[in-house]
Amino acid sequence: MHLCFSSVTLIFNLLVSFMAHDASQNVFQGRKVALGISGGIAAYKAAEVLRGLQKAGCTVRVAMTARACEFVQPLTFRALSGEHVIVDDYAPDNPDPIAHITFSQTVELLIIAPATANIIGKFANGIADDFLTSTYLASTAPVLIAPAMNTSMWEHPATQRNVERLKADGVFFIEPDDGEMACGTIGPGRLSEPERIVAAALEILKTADGDVLQDLAGEKLLITVGATREALDPVRFLSNNSSGRMGFAIAEAARNRGAEVRVIAGSTTAAAPAGVAITRAFSAAEMHAAVMAELPEATIFVGAAAVADYRPSQSAKHKIKKTDDEITIKLERTQDILGDVAALNRDDLLVIGFAAETENVLANAREKLSRKNLDAIVANDVSREGVGFDSITNEVTVIIRDEKAPIHVPLMPKTNVANIILDEIVRLRAARQALVDSTSHERRKKA
Repeated sequence: MHLCFSSVTLIFNLLVSFMAHDASQNVFQGRKVALGISGGIAAYKAAEVLRGLQKAGCTVRVAMTARACEFVQPLTFRALSGEHVIVDDYAPDNPDPIAHITFSQTVELLIIAPATANIIGKFANGIADDFLTSTYLASTAPVLIAPAMNTSMWEHPATQRNVERLKADGVFFIEPDDGEMACGTIGPGRLSEPERIVAAALEILKTADGDVLQDLAGEKLLITVGATREALDPVRFLSNNSSGRMGFAIAEAARNRGAEVRVIAGSTTAAAPAGVAITRAFSAAEMHAAVMAELPEATIFVGAAAVADYRPSQSAKHKIKKTDDEITIKLERTQDILGDVAALNRDDLLVIGFAAETENVLANAREKLSRKNLDAIVANDVSREGVGFDSITNEVTVIIRDEKAPIHVPLMPKTNVANIILDEIVRLRAARQALVDSTSHERRKKA
């Protein structure tokens, strides 16, 4: 298994407030985690990872490389953790002369965030020339690495070779995000969001205890993700701001809960989870064809993609040149993927839709639920800050067919929203199965 801010303060406080709720249940209370920080511009985000782990109940100790100290001072992490931060185990102020042994072998998880290409290379080749690399070699706990580096460095064959070697050794990775780097490069290499790192860490801790729910074992989940693109000409298209983050979060959570997951993805900017099959389909027509090809094997369909309702009736063969002050583009309806799936009316298939609205959210969502005969719909107000498209958080309302009371999910990380949505899907599946069993029983009685 690999796992595989417009305002920093605002977003972080949201994450912390949610994890404080989890901490009240003492699920991870007292769990011992080591956080290793290597030298990169993303080192400041390690403070958010530390606080997220603490709010979940974990006790966290920190180790830093010398280069990491040039970006963030150890005093920051000492103040947050309440523990001595180890940089050099030979330093006079180090209270433990064999810290690389006691530090590494008394924790339940070792996290490296951010992990540079240099530290990944050292880990992969068994080099132990400082405290953090020595700690890695001495560690008997699971290891989670969150890489962060320039896109070219991340994609270099040497780095990828080192990553694959570490994965073969059983190391967990949370893939870096796509985006703009500090150097101006755009592509994969950005440190994954702190809330995703924390969620991955907690998942590993739960797995170590054998506590991960496998309540979707045997299910085959087919999910659409991201935005579709409808071509105006060879270089322009109609689309939207969907990043695919919510759909990918559902796919990853479903995989962790035992489902066999297949993703049909349009255009996305969020990192895709490891361990799920992904088919790319960029237009609504391509996505419709891909869904229908995979649907016969599915037991759950989730339409999380933001599919265009309209497309140009004709796409120009050549780039449209700037000539007139105005141009008129005629649009036509695209195929209704969600509606066509639900119209199959398969008793063995749950069909879940999404409704991204800007007004009359619940009324519009209920109308869509009824019109398309869905089992459930997930509604959100995408006009609000931090909700919906291209955001790491979401606030949704889950409406179940034939149930009057909707389930409101307050603003929280999409990784957590995903599991709440899946909880409702599990409940729906149980209710559907109970109905089937009851009907079969009545038929047997009459026979």
